[in-house]
This record gives sequence, structure tokens and C-alpha cells, in this order.
Amino acid sequence: MDFEYSERVQELRERVMAFMDEHVYPNELLFHEQIDEGDRWQPTAIVEELKVKAKADGLWNLFLPESDLGAGLTNLEYAPLCEIMGRVGFAAEVFNCSAPDTGNMEVLTRYASPENQDKWLKPLLAGEIRSGFAMTEPAVASSDATNIESSIVRDGDEYVINGRKWWTSGAGDPRCKILIFMGKTDPTASRHSQQSMILVPMDTPGVTAMRSLSVFGYDDAPHGHMEMDFKDVRVPVENILLGEGRGFEIAQGRLGPGRIHHCMRSIGVAERALEAAVKRAKSRVAFGSPIADLGMTRKAIADSRMEIEQARLLTLKAAYMMDTVGNKEARQEIAMIKVVGPNMSTRVIDRAIQIHGAGGVSQDFNLAMAYAHQRTLRLADGPDEVHTDQIARLEARKYQ
Repeated sequence: MDFEYSERVQELRERVMAFMDEHVYPNELLFHEQIDEGDRWQPTAIVEELKVKAKADGLWNLFLPESDLGAGLTNLEYAPLCEIMGRVGFAAEVFNCSAPDTGNMEVLTRYASPENQDKWLKPLLAGEIRSGFAMTEPAVASSDATNIESSIVRDGDEYVINGRKWWTSGAGDPRCKILIFMGKTDPTASRHSQQSMILVPMDTPGVTAMRSLSVFGYDDAPHGHMEMDFKDVRVPVENILLGEGRGFEIAQGRLGPGRIHHCMRSIGVAERALEAAVKRAKSRVAFGSPIADLGMTRKAIADSRMEIEQARLLTLKAAYMMDTVGNKEARQEIAMIKVVGPNMSTRVIDRAIQIHGAGGVSQDFNLAMAYAHQRTLRLADGPDEVHTDQIARLEARKYQ
């Protein structure tokens, strides 16, 4: 594995960092002010404005690997760019690289019909609409996708969908026009062939957003995480993705690459938290000396730097293996980084909060919200325990 950035990646890194310096960091406060003004569930003017600028600068759809619809970057090449975007919560959307759209665009690129690609993928790639992924259910342990109970039943030229979903992230945004819904088409089939994925337009009769779910008290407006009800929802049979019984297959393909983007961004979150911690420690005096000179502070800073570097290397290795040997062969590395990434970032942010004192848990710094989001990532694709179990089982197989 070559640790040097290619000329193209280095050039893109410099351009993304310059864009962040000129347009994103100076508008962080404005972003939150615009959310708090009027209807929280409307898109912010500043993000829409910056999307136009990023698109004009050619910093758009940088992720989509193995497709001529994106920037033509591999996962390994995209990783350092994604890390930079992670430094600000809304930055990924500015470059049209935010979740769940990135994962949904990959699914549509690989599995949707040309007609559905025209209808949904093209406007997603253009940043004109947004999307959601309806998988998790309140009634079952959805970290095991075979547990889902929602039904997808064929009736002539249509499928009838019933079920209750929650944590449908992005569904609070009025620009969210399409959902990828996971349910069971044949509960009697083999365990991993019961599930299917199907496209459900948000305006279909029977689709209801019941409530917004908070994340440690944050509503994440205008994105949101919604509890959704699907009551006798009818969609054309053409909306099924890849075919009946292929949902688990799609989920495995989507959740590996899609979630590693979160890990890449987690490194950026951690880097910014460490940067804030060092600046704070050097600027504050307690008991007659700068906080930065205290042994415990130095240890906190050193531990954070070491953990960030370790997580970055593992993330890059996972991305490299996804590019070279495929997601299936890289599944142990993907599982490892899903555990390592958010655990690392929450530790780094926790230390930064401690160095900031009471201010660290206030709205004056971004640390409290960053901590909430990073802690949530330890649940976003199943709990750590699911991944550590898989890591251990794969390790044990090496010695059979």
C-alpha cells in the first residue's frame, strides 16, 4: 500500500481545504442561526448557496467509486477528502457527499433500473432532492436485519407495503423525495432470502412521518431522524431493487462502503476536537500555569494524537482493501474500523470537553454536538458488539 497521495488527490485536498477555509468555517454560526430562525425543517439558505459554489468549482459528487457518474475516485482516494468534510457537520452536503444520499446513490447506481435511475438518481446527483433509508424498526432488534417485520406483498402490478420504521434519517427534510425501504417479500424463504428492498416515493399515499427522534436532545434539523408509518402503501413492481429476496445482499453491499464514510469523517471530527483542545489548553491558566503544561493535559493530547493516527491508518487500509480485493474480502477490516473510528473520536472529544471545562458542554463550542453524533455512530450500523463478534469469528477461521 502506497501512503503517498496521488497528484490528483493532493490537488483535490488543497482545493477542498481552501473551499472550507473560504466558505464553510466562516459560515458555521450562520448555519445554526438560520436553523433557529423560523421553520427549522426548511433547508438553510447558506448551504444551498455553498452547494452552488462547490458545484461550480468542480468539488461535487466526489465519492461514487467504480462509476463515471462521480469523480472517478477510489475509496482510498476519497478517504482524505471525506476526512476534511467531517470537520464541519454540514460540509459533506455542500459537496453533495452526505449520508444517507451517498449510500442510496450507490444502491441506485448498481441495482436500479434505467428508468428509476433517471427518476431518482439523476436529481440526487444534481443535489436537487434528498433521500432516506427505511430499515430500522422500533419493535425488533434491527441490528440483525433478518429480524425486520415490515411486509412487501405483491398484488398484480404493484407491491403493497406495511410496517413501522424509525431512525429514517433525512426524512424530516422537505427535499427528501424517495426512500429505500427494506421489508420481507417471503417470510418462509431461507433466513437471508426473505428480505427485499424497494423504492417508495415520500408522497405515496399511506406514507406518514409520525415524529422526529432526538439524538441526545438534538433534533438535527432540517435533516432529522423520523419514525415512519407505512399503511397499505402501493408502488409499481418496477420499484423493486435487484429482485425479490435480494435485500440482504444489497444491505451488505451498501452498509460496508456507506458506513466507512462515517469513519472517514470521524477522523476529521477528532482532528478538529484535538485542535480545539490544544488551543484551549495553551490559552488558559489555572493554578498559576497554562493548562497545557499540566502532565495530565499533555497525556490527553498525546493519547488523542496516537489514537487518531492509528484509526486513520486502519481506515485507509480498509479503503485500500475494498478497492483491491473487494468488500467481501475486506469485511474484517470494515468491521474493525466501524468499531475503532467512532470509539476513537468519542474519546478524543471527551478529552477536549474536559480541557474546555464547562464551556465544552455548551453551545459555544461544537464539542457537545460532535460527541452526541459520534457516540451515536456506535449504533448506526448495529452496535459495536455485532462487529466485534464478526471480527472474532473471522479471526478464528484463520486457524481452522
